[in-house]
Formats: sequence, structure tokens, C-alpha cells
Amino acid sequence: MKSTASSIPPERSTALLTDKYELTMLQAALADGTADRQVTFEVFSRRLPNERRYGVVAGTARVLHAVKDFTFTDEQLADLDFLDQRTRDFLASYRFTGQIDGYREGELYFPHSPLLTVRGTFAECVVLETVILSIMNADSAVASAAARMVTAADGRPIIEMGSRRTHEYAAVTSSRAAYLAGFSATSNLEASFRYGIPASGTSAHAWTLLHINDDGTPNEAAAFRSQVDQLGVETTLLVDTYDIARGVETAIEVAGTDLGGVRIDSGDLGVLARQVRQQLDDLGAHNTKIVVSSDLDEFTIAGLRGEPVDVFGVGTSVVTGSGAPTAGLVYKLVEVDGHPVAKRSRNKASHGGAKKAVRTHRSTGTAIEEIVYPYHSDRPDTGKLATLDLTIPLMRDGEAVDGLATLEQSRSYLADQLVTLPWEGLALSRDEPVLHTRFTGFPAS
Repeated sequence: MKSTASSIPPERSTALLTDKYELTMLQAALADGTADRQVTFEVFSRRLPNERRYGVVAGTARVLHAVKDFTFTDEQLADLDFLDQRTRDFLASYRFTGQIDGYREGELYFPHSPLLTVRGTFAECVVLETVILSIMNADSAVASAAARMVTAADGRPIIEMGSRRTHEYAAVTSSRAAYLAGFSATSNLEASFRYGIPASGTSAHAWTLLHINDDGTPNEAAAFRSQVDQLGVETTLLVDTYDIARGVETAIEVAGTDLGGVRIDSGDLGVLARQVRQQLDDLGAHNTKIVVSSDLDEFTIAGLRGEPVDVFGVGTSVVTGSGAPTAGLVYKLVEVDGHPVAKRSRNKASHGGAKKAVRTHRSTGTAIEEIVYPYHSDRPDTGKLATLDLTIPLMRDGEAVDGLATLEQSRSYLADQLVTLPWEGLALSRDEPVLHTRFTGFPAS
């Protein structure tokens, strides 16, 4: 396994994963003398997509790698002919040397939570907007949707299998975000190689269709027998290519009652799961698991919670954020030379000033609210309430800090945080965010 959080192949720069206006602003700032002003940019969301109750922070580790890899090659600079020589000279030696703080990967967030705080000169911070947002918006969207699916599955494993429904590299990072959220495995081998996620996969309908007799008639038994010979009786056989009941019967005839599992990929999954469970039990295959797939999302998974389903396979819905393919995060300038600045546009207002945040909890562990306060102020007094610091150091002087959580640690952290939500926070219906974000210590606007 390659030990990296980057989705970019080795020897590749992230510097052109950006929008042109970031470089035109840079050129203007170098010309008018504002490039060296000390600033703070902040990543946050004004609202949660689809009126969900919470969001999940994902992609943080990938952001730190992308910032480290944000350097311009000679070939890239030669192509930036819309810039003057002074700007290209600046970019030729560009390295981010600032500070980044933010929420842990796997943390929960709510509207106006200060997920990432980027501090440095305007010149070095402004050019990072697009690469940071493209990573965090995509990864957080997938992780937020996946976490809802994990809750709906109520402890039963979910396999991510959405690679064929998204961009080839988005498939890899989507697998990572889904695993962070609690999925148990992925079908994507690049994700398994790059991030150490358990890989899962057996066969498609094409495998069963391939096996025919000399006269062209199906030979499902031959397909099953070959798969069992290669993968062992613990494999999962796809039984719905033809008649499901006959497929189950053939599967047990070939593999015996120790067969690992059967998969159903079509039809009324609840009804079929009950029928297949009864058939397997009648055949003596009491431990053979039932795996279901076919356009599942959190709502269909919740609807199958009472059925004898052992494993879920989710594809399209998870890699597209289950109807919310972006988390709606923005990257806004909030402080210049120590002075708070804020956008006042209608429906797009922001809070000026660099920030930190804490979350308060009851003695039972249930979360109550998030409190956002000025970055350089003392943590607010929360009385007898337990307090969790949400803002932690992520990068100092352009280098990632030591001891940041691994993917496995972030995965466990998220599982623990979901348990702290009030019970209504785990509901799948649309409603207000389950926690309120309160600002304190800031001047009245």
C-alpha cells in the first residue's frame, strides 16, 4: 500500500488545479502592493445541502498534500502567457509558508462552522482557493451522504462500488470518503492500493452469461463452479442473472451449504431477500449471507432495515453525494492585517475575523451547540458543560504538523462523534441542522 493521502500521481503539480482569476488577482496585488498583507481565509458552509441535519468534514489530509504539492513547473509557467514576468517569477518560487488550522477529518460540522482557517500573505493564500474547495466540497459531500447510509444500515456492512458512475479519479477519492464515513470495503483497487481500504469483488452478470452450453443455452452451474474453484466456497455468487430461486438452488448445489453469500442486484429487494433467506434456510445454508445492490441510497437502505439483508452494496448514490454532489463550502477572506472583513451581499453574508470553535456536551455525552469565537481570544467559559476543541493545528510554516490522525483513526473518530448527536440528528428527513452555531466575542455588525 502506498502511504499517501494524495489523489495526484507522483511527480505531478497541483498548481493548475485552480481558476484563472486567482492568478489575475495575484498579479494585481503584486502591482498595487497588497500582495504581502497578512490575511486569513476561511472555509465554511452557509447552509447544509438538502436540509440535512449535519455534515461530515472530509478531504483535510488530501488538502494538506495538495498545498504541499502546489508548485509551478517551468512548463506550466510557460503556458501562463496572460501573466506579466513579475508574476511568473513569483510563481516560479512559490511555496506556501503559512499556517492552516481547522476541524479534524471526520468531524461533524454545521452552517458557519469554521472548517479551515488559512493564514499567510494574500499572495500565497489567494491562489489556494480552488484546489482546497474542489477537494473538500467533493469529499465532504460523499462522506456526509455515506454517513447517513451507515446510520441507515444499522451496523450492517456497506461496500462502496460506484467507480463506474463517476470520474476515474473521483472514484478513488470517493472510496476514501465513504470508508472514512464507515463503509467497510470498496470495489476500487486504486483506492485499496492508495489508501489501504479493504477491497471486495467477485463477479458480474457477464461472468454468468459467458458460460453457455454448445447449443447456446445458459449454464449457470458452470459459472458458479468455476468461481468457487477459483475463490473458494466463501465467495458470493450473483444469483439473479436468470431466475433467482433457481439461481439460489444452483448455488447451493455447486458450493454446498457453507457458501459465503449470494447477491441480488435487481427486483423488489425486500421481498426477494425474505424469499431467498427462507430458501437458503430450507436448503440448510443458514450462514450464507445475503448481499443486495441496485441503486441503493440511505432511504432504500433504511427501508430494508427490517429485512434479512446482511450486506449492502452502494454505487451511484454514494459517489454523487446522494443528491448533493457538493457540500456547498466556500473560501472567503475574513481578516486583513488584523482587521475583520466580511461580505454583506444578500443571502451571502459572512462573519469577519479569524475564528476557532468548540462544541459543548451534556454529562451524557450528547452535543448541545457549537460556539465560534475570535482566533486569538481565550476559549469561552462553558460552565459545567464538557467542551471539545474543534479547531486544531494542521500546518505550520507550510509543513503539516506531526501526529495528525490516520484514515483509520479519523474513521473511528467520526463513528464516535455520530453517537454524540441528539437522536433527531440521525433522522433522514429534511429539517433544521441539529446543532446551532453561536458566535461570541465578535463586535456587533
